[in-house]
Amino acid sequence: MLGRVIDEAAERFGDATAFVSADGSELTFAALAKRSREVAAGMARIGIDEGDVVALALPSLPEYVIAYGAAARIGAITAGVNARLAPGERARVLEQADPRLILATGDLLPSDSVVPTAERIEVEPANQAHEALARLAADEPVHPLPPDPDRPVAIVFTSGTTGTPRGAVFAERQLAFITQVDTGNVWAGRPGTPALAGTSFAHLGPMTKLPGNLMRGSTTHLLDRWRAHDALEMVARHRMPGVGGIPTQIALMLRDLAFDGFDLACVRAIVIGGGPATPALVREARERFGAALSVRYSCTEAGIGVGTAFDAPLEDAELSVGRPHAGVTLTIVDGGDDPLPPGDIGEVCLASPATMTRYWQDDAATARTFTAEGAVRTGDLGWIDDHGRLRLAGRSKEMYVRGGYNVYPVEVEAVLNEHPDIADVAVVARPDDVMGEVGVAVIVVRDGHAPPTADELRTFAAGRLAGYKLPAATATVDALPLTAMEKVDRKALTALVRTVDPA
Repeated sequence: MLGRVIDEAAERFGDATAFVSADGSELTFAALAKRSREVAAGMARIGIDEGDVVALALPSLPEYVIAYGAAARIGAITAGVNARLAPGERARVLEQADPRLILATGDLLPSDSVVPTAERIEVEPANQAHEALARLAADEPVHPLPPDPDRPVAIVFTSGTTGTPRGAVFAERQLAFITQVDTGNVWAGRPGTPALAGTSFAHLGPMTKLPGNLMRGSTTHLLDRWRAHDALEMVARHRMPGVGGIPTQIALMLRDLAFDGFDLACVRAIVIGGGPATPALVREARERFGAALSVRYSCTEAGIGVGTAFDAPLEDAELSVGRPHAGVTLTIVDGGDDPLPPGDIGEVCLASPATMTRYWQDDAATARTFTAEGAVRTGDLGWIDDHGRLRLAGRSKEMYVRGGYNVYPVEVEAVLNEHPDIADVAVVARPDDVMGEVGVAVIVVRDGHAPPTADELRTFAAGRLAGYKLPAATATVDALPLTAMEKVDRKALTALVRTVDPA
């Protein structure tokens, strides 16, 4: 499917620019099609065949898209390796992927001891399309593969930071469904509409939504590494109509001291996904960008999930992550597979034609992840309210028990984020001799403000939260630590509050 979409995009959009590198070099739709065919021929020449894994340990470069398209043309499976992972973490991902070919920039190239049987090719970022992946390209014909909806296309790793990483496998059928949901399977959009790539190409979005993005004909601008100020500057300079990101990225943009100096009148839509957004963040983003906003929720294994409409009542995005997309079934289950009634908190499960086929080389984890009905267990806790909206309570492993009562950090954070002195906050548990566990609010203070004490926070939140949910202590940091997936690193915060004496 991906190769076919690349070729049709080349026919429709030709010399329009598809991608712009951080150094300003451009890759047109026509050049993407031509170069991906040449690289596919080169892969076939060195023995890469249908079903083989090609690992891409690359930053967000045009070479990544070219190689991904090339591998799809010959039926190889692309495994993305997040460039932000530490060397040991990347090694674990590569060992799990067990690729036949590794493409990596010099700084990300693994040692020979990591998957010693794999062919290794060092990638030098090019500033001309005909120079991209020059060591691999070949001028030979590549015969199109017959359609096969079950042919694996991509492996998207959910994590590499702890334990054994797990790779969610997506086939042609999943990419086709995700594309249909996103675009209606209609070639739409105006060539050249600017957009910003805000996450690593190894993430779920870029790996599964590339066909839909190509069908829109937009021009995607790339950054060496996402930074709030740089993202705002790109949006303003290129007059981008949309801003997207995980909650942390949107919050960092709003906190940038230069935010009000940028002309952001071009922004008409904001999409927040990848995690729960607090009501305070949703309201501030709407107000300061002056744009409609949608919240989306899914997990890597599910492919797509739920969301709020841009024209829905304002409270939808403030209180919830919305309702299921077309073709998605949402259920809340207890500790087993039994569904719970609306209003009861349980594990969020999602089923649709977009859910992964399996975990790569991990049958046991695959069996644990799917319910008997074939839905993906997300690991998130939530409930369905009386308007049919999904409201999240946090990860099941983030919940802690204080004096016999369950506490869900997301609920507490949503209230504490309303405090005028707080720019960002995360709540984690620490052991307590009396209560078993108590909550510690780890705070990022707004510029020019004093950090609130635990007593002040308890007074502030007392009217909205039960007493057992209120934080017992606080700790102050300059910024919340993030994982390589750009999410709050709660493991690091838990270690922090256990080694310092919070106020």
